[in-house]
Amino acid sequence: MLLLAAIFLAIVYRWISLERLQRFAPAEVTATRSPGPTPNRPPVIGGRLDTAKLFNGITLHATVETPPGADATTERVDPQSYVVDLKLQARLPSPNKTIEELAKISPQLPTLLPGLSAMLSPDPVSPLYAQLYQTKVKMLQENLARLDLLLSRHNFYDCQTVLQLQHPQSHRKALLLQADMDVDADGSDADRIPIGNGATANFKPFTSYRWPKKTPAPNPYLTAVEDRLKRAEAEYALKTTTPERKRELRTGLTQLRDQMTALTKFSFLIGATDPYIVVPGAFARGRDGAKVGDYAVVVFATVVYPAIVGDIGPNDKVGEASLRIAKEINPLATPNNRPVSDLKVTYLIFPGTADAPFGPPDLDKIQARCQKFVDEIGGATVPLHHWANIIPPPPTPTPTPSPSPTSTSSPAPGTSAIPSASPSATFAFPIPSLSPPSFESPSPAQSPPLIPTTSPLAPPTP
Repeated sequence: MLLLAAIFLAIVYRWISLERLQRFAPAEVTATRSPGPTPNRPPVIGGRLDTAKLFNGITLHATVETPPGADATTERVDPQSYVVDLKLQARLPSPNKTIEELAKISPQLPTLLPGLSAMLSPDPVSPLYAQLYQTKVKMLQENLARLDLLLSRHNFYDCQTVLQLQHPQSHRKALLLQADMDVDADGSDADRIPIGNGATANFKPFTSYRWPKKTPAPNPYLTAVEDRLKRAEAEYALKTTTPERKRELRTGLTQLRDQMTALTKFSFLIGATDPYIVVPGAFARGRDGAKVGDYAVVVFATVVYPAIVGDIGPNDKVGEASLRIAKEINPLATPNNRPVSDLKVTYLIFPGTADAPFGPPDLDKIQARCQKFVDEIGGATVPLHHWANIIPPPPTPTPTPSPSPTSTSSPAPGTSAIPSASPSATFAFPIPSLSPPSFESPSPAQSPPLIPTTSPLAPPTP
């Protein structure tokens, strides 16, 4: 009996030992080989390093960590049990300060504008550069939880430098930017182009540079704004519209009414025909900032393009010009295809040079004024680019023939009758006519001089 009891105790002890080994042994030491996962079994979560690129150019380092926790019921209600930690690291760039650093980006710049080196002070970097990147960082912080709204790598590093310059002899000030070039195709002016030419997704029929309309021609984009206003008013009047939606509509209605007023009363630059650049809103503030209407030159490769500051853009982006300038630099440029992606475009703005009041752009005047300011900073070794007027002239109205009175004798042979004067539509570049237009023309004191387009006059009657 004692022998049988001893054997029984040995078997029980052995069984208990095996159970303890299976429960507490390390995972990598197993007595038997575990079967592989079946196709219907969910994958096991484990830590791994995955490097991918988001669509906006941000490099993403992703890891999954699975520390041991409590039971599933407890972890499900704990907000800290399932967490994504976002940490964005963006190195702040250093601005170019010397003529040698500027030449690394634009090798021809010192040759094209030889007076630049004399305008550089020991610390020429404008405070606008630091403000720009402070704004960019703030935007990153505000949108960190929305990866789709974060600035792309391209747009975060879109400005090489911002320098405040002054010529030692003429004391002419200039603001120099080195950046890439996005495309602005905004604007409209029914007085010059009465028909709209289509619109991209981000198109706006306005520019910051504007002036009172000269003719009664309706803006081609006014009807679309009126339709949107009517639809918004109809939705606001519905009893089923929620209070939250009505708050949104009130803001939208105010904006649409303001747009209608602007399109009715003002004309604007046209991105496809007018040479202008766009500056961030923050750059337009301050005594030495770039104001709307200031003259500027755009330098790329070996060409110097005269322009004006025509529009104000977002505070966190630099480097934008009208479609007219973009296509001159690269014929393949479109509103969605920038002509220059590298930071090789130099924008030189002359603060405080805007001519008031604003009026339709005079291309010859823009070139002459820019030439004057370039000469005041040491001149250019190449002639400034000449902008040709590419806006087609307005169609000549066909006069209505009137029957000749029977009582009036025919003119003598060898003489020519004086043709009846036909009304001439007022245009951005006025056409002299024998009779005044049917509406009041602006006085010279109200608008800058314009480029006249002459038309042949009828020969005098002998």
